[in-house]
Amino acid sequence: MQDYKKIDYAKNKDVVLRYVPGHFITPNSHVNYYMDLSDMKSRQREARATGEELAEMYLSTNVIDTILCLNSMEVVGSYLANKLTKAGIISANSHKTMYITSPEYNNSGQMMFRENIVHMIKGKKVLILIDAATTGATLISALGTVRFYGGEAIGIAAIYSVAPHIEGVPIRSLYSLTDLPDYVSYPSDGCALCKAGVPVDAICNGFGYSTIQ
Repeated sequence: MQDYKKIDYAKNKDVVLRYVPGHFITPNSHVNYYMDLSDMKSRQREARATGEELAEMYLSTNVIDTILCLNSMEVVGSYLANKLTKAGIISANSHKTMYITSPEYNNSGQMMFRENIVHMIKGKKVLILIDAATTGATLISALGTVRFYGGEAIGIAAIYSVAPHIEGVPIRSLYSLTDLPDYVSYPSDGCALCKAGVPVDAICNGFGYSTIQ
C-alpha cells in the first residue's frame, strides 16, 4: 500500500482520517478509497477524541440507553458514552448508565444477541455506532436486528458516511462526501474499476486489509 493521505478534523487535531486511493474489495462492494480507521478505533488518544467529537452531535438527545458498536468500535463507544453521560444525557436503565455492546454473527452472517445480552436491546433506545457507512448493507442489517430484538434505533453515529440517513434513521458523521467528494462504491458485479482493468490493491473489511500480491 502506498503512503496514506490524511484529512484533519477541523475541531480536533487528534481526529485524523487516513485514506489511500486505489481499487479495494469490501464485503459489500468495490471502492476507490481505503480508509484506515484502525488508529481512530484503537489508539487511546485518537479513540477518545473521536468518541468525544461524535458525542457533541448527540448532546441534545433526550435518552440513549445502549450504544451498539459495529466493526470494532467499542473503544470509541466507551468514550462516546462517557462524554454523553458527563454532559447529562440520561438513560432509562435502572442503573442510570448506558450499555455498550456489539452483535454476534451466526453461521449465515446474520447479527444476533445471546439471551444474556438481549436485555441491552429489548425496550431500549439504541444508538448505532459504526466506523464507515458506505453501501448501507451493514446498517440495514443492524437496524433490522435491533427491531427484531425489540429495540428502537434512535440514530447512527459514524466516522465517515456517504449518506445523511438510512431507512429514515439519521446518520451523523465526522466526515462525509464533502471531505472525499470523488469517493465511489461499486456493486461487485458492476465495478467500473474492474471493467477498466484496474488491478485490485487489497481486500478489506471492518478489521483491516490484506494486500493482493
